[in-house]
Amino acid sequence: MGYRVAVVGATGAVGREMLKTLAERDFPISDIVALASPRSAGQQISFGEHKVLTVKNLETFDFTGWDIGLFSPGASVSAVYAPRAAAAGCVVIDNTSQFRMEYDIPLVVPEVNPQALTKFAKRRIIANPNCSTIQMVVALKPLHDLFGIKRVVVSTYQSVSGAGKEGMDELFNQTKSSFVNEAVKPEIFTKEIAFNVIPHIDRFMDDGSTKEEWKMAVETRKILDPDIQVFATCVRVPVFIGHAEAVSIETSRPIDLNAARQALRDAAGVIVLDHHEDGGYITPAECAGEDAVYVSRLRIDPTVPNGLGFWCVSDNLRKGAALNAVQIAETMVAMGLLEKEVV
Repeated sequence: MGYRVAVVGATGAVGREMLKTLAERDFPISDIVALASPRSAGQQISFGEHKVLTVKNLETFDFTGWDIGLFSPGASVSAVYAPRAAAAGCVVIDNTSQFRMEYDIPLVVPEVNPQALTKFAKRRIIANPNCSTIQMVVALKPLHDLFGIKRVVVSTYQSVSGAGKEGMDELFNQTKSSFVNEAVKPEIFTKEIAFNVIPHIDRFMDDGSTKEEWKMAVETRKILDPDIQVFATCVRVPVFIGHAEAVSIETSRPIDLNAARQALRDAAGVIVLDHHEDGGYITPAECAGEDAVYVSRLRIDPTVPNGLGFWCVSDNLRKGAALNAVQIAETMVAMGLLEKEVV
């Protein structure tokens, strides 16, 4: 007997990736349902190699008797339906931004802070962090344990899939149109994204930061250490899948480059590919479809005391969203938090 799992927002890019990841990792499932908005109800969606699910209407669905809800329907939808599912006894793992900074809801990356899952019972909701935060803290954790990180300066290069299928369609259409000299008015992004980069993700805040940049700072402190200072610049780039980050850290203890490299190699979820030669690094095109956080370009930063820089790449739909959510569920099973015997 396995778990009854509901995937909410199943027709979106992340929802489809959640279904794919559950099947690939052979998560113990006794029953699975795909849920989405009324306009998507009735669609057919694949689960694994041989099963097709008919999408059901989230608005009329009863979560009673369902064990796990993997949510990625948008924050405003999660705000309504995640608490309803939790009240019905379903453990919600929510990929949206809705609950991340609520003090009594764990914000979890299993390789970094699995102990936070023990606090889920009050609300029965666990939050999945922002995609750009997830890959960064996976790489930061072993370095923080070894050297004590005080400050992080990060510039992100984020793919259009972070804005969903519509963002990917906009890049595709603008790229195609550019070859026939047809202008396509931006609708998802604030400026043309094809052959361009846009230093703007999410809305602007009073201090001039965007909310994406704010998320990286506050989420890193909640997940890793409340004393770490983070300054982020988040940029949208014309890449379909895969986020890249140029990260610089300043630590409280002297950095040994070889020790840093070995700590990253030993860390769960991290693959180090760091050859100081042409092509001796990982790019977003190479990480698409992969589960790991890849680290390259490790080097000492001589401009600050105890400084280190590196390049970090990961598939934002997998480790940045779907995979992390499924890993949370797997970790809860391993920790005995779901109180269900699997035979």
